[in-house]
Amino acid sequence: MGDAICYHCGDTCEISPIKFDKKLFCCVGCKTVYEIFSDNDLTCYYDLQQAPGSTPSDIKGKYEFLDTADIVHKLLDFSDDTIQIVTLHIPQIHCSSCIWILENLHKLKSEIKNSQIDFPKKTVRITYDSLKFSLKEVVILLSSIGYEPYISLDDYSTSQKNIDRSLYYKLGVAGFAFGNVMFLSFPEYFEVSEYWLDQYKYIFRFLMLLFSIPVVIYAGQEYLISAYKGIRSGMLNIDIPIALGIIVLFMRSVVEVIMDWGTGFFDSLTGLIFFLLLGKFFQQKTYSFLSFERDYKSYFPIAVTKINAGSLKREESIQIYEIKKGDRLLIRNLELIPVDSVLIDGNGQIDYSFVTGESKLVFKTSGEKLYAGGRQGSGPIQIEALESVEQSYLTQLWSNDVFNQDKDSQYINITDTVSKYFTISILCIALISTIYWMFTDISQAAQVCTAVLIIACPCALALARPFALGNMVRIFGKHGFFLKNSTVVERLAYLDTLIFDKTGTITTNTGNLTSYKGASLDKEQSNLLNSALRASNHPLSRSIYTTLTAHDILSLDTYKEIAGKGIEAHYKNNSIRIGSASFVRENTSSPYLNTVVHIAINNQYMGYYAFHSTYRKALSRVFNTLSKTYDLMVLSGDNSGEITHLKTLLPNKTKLHFDQTPQDKLDFIKALQHKGKKVGMIGDGLNDSGALAQSDVGIAISEDIAVFSPACDAILDASQFKNIDTYMSLSKKTITIIKSSILLSFLYNCIGLYFAVTGQLFLNSKLKLWELFMFY
Repeated sequence: MGDAICYHCGDTCEISPIKFDKKLFCCVGCKTVYEIFSDNDLTCYYDLQQAPGSTPSDIKGKYEFLDTADIVHKLLDFSDDTIQIVTLHIPQIHCSSCIWILENLHKLKSEIKNSQIDFPKKTVRITYDSLKFSLKEVVILLSSIGYEPYISLDDYSTSQKNIDRSLYYKLGVAGFAFGNVMFLSFPEYFEVSEYWLDQYKYIFRFLMLLFSIPVVIYAGQEYLISAYKGIRSGMLNIDIPIALGIIVLFMRSVVEVIMDWGTGFFDSLTGLIFFLLLGKFFQQKTYSFLSFERDYKSYFPIAVTKINAGSLKREESIQIYEIKKGDRLLIRNLELIPVDSVLIDGNGQIDYSFVTGESKLVFKTSGEKLYAGGRQGSGPIQIEALESVEQSYLTQLWSNDVFNQDKDSQYINITDTVSKYFTISILCIALISTIYWMFTDISQAAQVCTAVLIIACPCALALARPFALGNMVRIFGKHGFFLKNSTVVERLAYLDTLIFDKTGTITTNTGNLTSYKGASLDKEQSNLLNSALRASNHPLSRSIYTTLTAHDILSLDTYKEIAGKGIEAHYKNNSIRIGSASFVRENTSSPYLNTVVHIAINNQYMGYYAFHSTYRKALSRVFNTLSKTYDLMVLSGDNSGEITHLKTLLPNKTKLHFDQTPQDKLDFIKALQHKGKKVGMIGDGLNDSGALAQSDVGIAISEDIAVFSPACDAILDASQFKNIDTYMSLSKKTITIIKSSILLSFLYNCIGLYFAVTGQLFLNSKLKLWELFMFY
């Protein structure tokens, strides 16, 4: 029976499975969800995928804050007299069954009119009758079937972001005009003289002119505006020669059509802008289902339960920004602690993994201090606030100016660097050649000037970078390395120093190695240890239990688990204590730097299990490869307990720094940058956010890319840690490709400029599309 699998969630039924309808369930929650689906004829849910569900959690009192109208109003997408629409984040969405059941919520509650899933973003958009149903009831319904929404302070404090679709519209206008102008230019291409010249040439030419006007004014406006701003600020950017080329092409084409000198170059003009926009579109690869700008608001709850002593309304939900020093708060099981506080009542088992990246529990007793960002892991506790939310240690980290800087705006890319000299050279060539022809053959002066500006329009120079970087962003994304934008590829290529956090970055959160030191246990003692650990759900107990070999399971006479201390059990005449040194009455003076679980049997100390960090696979190979190119460092908030072991895994010249606070990490990176270093930071916890923001490139490594990552420039799937050296190498090769493309564009620009300067281009005042683009 111990190997039975839950029909709903797929977890192992470790104790006694619940039998219902000829099926096995691991708990009452999973059985209840099955009953709900069965009663509403929704058991097709299980046909789409085997064991697709998740166990519903106890949410009693958790969403009382949704009775507050102001909070509800901020969460809604739309609201009128009868209809409300809300978009909720559902982390549990993972398969086709999830999509099917969430899009059939109306079968569970007729008040729900419609529900739509965005699978990549793991969100559901629900439309419901607000007269008969409330947002709180929607959330409770979702939670009851195992799809509890994740509602954070970020949902309340920020409005819905508007997606900028202007590039799509501009690309559509340019593409439409380009295609039509090409068709209208066919008579010119095929030299259909009689039909063309005698009847329809004026209509066709003016149609091409009309199609080109919105392309220049609307689709190409970004280049014109950027060039104007560059000139006004005294900066020569790549858009200046592009804008000159666009203006000259358009003005010369207009003059030719009006004066009946020819058809102009509207096909080349619209094609030029279309391909430039296409390059920008190709570069604009984003991963909208990921967030690269998360801060504490993404994880903090909207409201918390305040306890009012001596009031008729003993408990009430308040917004966390209303918390004041001295307020007593109720923190339920698995709720986040929003402020620095003191534990007043209850046993604290605090998970600080959101803050430190380390998943082990920290045990607290009454009177001890708790920090904001920890999650209570076992039952309710009462705390007293020491500060307001804004003044808590964790949230004050975000007041640093580093979080307001825009790395992209401060970075001068390779194209802008080259374009400064390119623009000056082109303007000088155009001026000198024009002056020369004014004294040699004044009729050719205007011809030569426009030819130089048109041919020198740096199309290849402008397209090389976006196409190369955009393509690399896609390649990285396919292999679990998601970049905020394409500029990150270029910044990666110029790094010379890489800094790694330890816990959760070069170590994995999925498990710890355990080793036993002490007296050997006989079979009877091993059976007792196994049975005591089997009854505990504590993470350390489960870790030890999984490493033990199978033994007979005993029916314990007594069993007691004391939060924060350990386990005490009896079987016949034998007793066992498992836990902290003080709990097992071991007066040891040894400095255990690692997490340790002690064992005493029949009041005799037997030994201890030590938990060691599990380092990621290929760690040594990755560091050895990177050390050939980069200065490597490990910057950790942990103590130096594993420094000896770590030195055996990493190259000798790797610098190790321990006991670093979040501010220490930020200052350390800033000091390196003042020395001229280009620093990349790889971390995972919220305590790394300052360092990630300060670094030239901040990379957040995450076990689940869709659920957790601090503010960063890139998100790395933890399973792809072994490929970090490959990503860095590819970024450098991408810059080499861009430089090669720039060199090639200079070569054929020189050839084109030769014909333009010598007056051999546009001799017949017309140029077919293919003739112009052979110079691009």
